[in-house]
Amino acid sequence: MHKKLNLQSKECKFCKRSFAWRKKWKRAWDEVQFCSDKCKSESKKTIKA
Repeated sequence: MHKKLNLQSKECKFCKRSFAWRKKWKRAWDEVQFCSDKCKSESKKTIKA
């Protein structure tokens, strides 16, 4: 029995890739918008440019 088959997923707002729920996002899953710190920082760069 694998528990990881039914994880929630979202689409990254920067790279448009889907990413799955992680334990470290347990409390803030609703606020998570990016799949990685790199996408988060790149999105801030493109907004300012």
